[in-house]
Amino acid sequence: MNIAFFLKPKSQVAYLLEGSSFRQGLEKLQRSGHASLPVISRDGRYLGCVSEGDLLWNIMSMGSLETRDLEKARLDEIISHRNPPVRVTASVEDLLNRSLDQNFVPVVDDRDMFMGIVTPRSILTYCVERGVVPASALPESV
Repeated sequence: MNIAFFLKPKSQVAYLLEGSSFRQGLEKLQRSGHASLPVISRDGRYLGCVSEGDLLWNIMSMGSLETRDLEKARLDEIISHRNPPVRVTASVEDLLNRSLDQNFVPVVDDRDMFMGIVTPRSILTYCVERGVVPASALPESV
């Protein structure tokens, strides 16, 4: 089985671009409703992720909530590498192991270009649709 079955493609994923300001990051996080988002380079490579916590802790250390200060601060300074990507050629077992510890698993191609993400929800949905896991065994929110 190929992990592409679980992939939510880049075109359907909320993400941040390198060079974005803290303000842009906060706005995108709020609109997306997610707790963290992948950060992508201008040429499409996966760089890491930024979470609400990353932003809040760094805003606290700045000591300012002024819009002009949030515009000056860049996300590049706080990108986390806690969500390492998998290659699209990775095994499903590798993907499943990563999904246990991450809110999303970034997927890259052989050139490290960001292809999209896999979420625990997409794995569970796939399993329910194929009868591997009975729908009654899953929480209502999935």
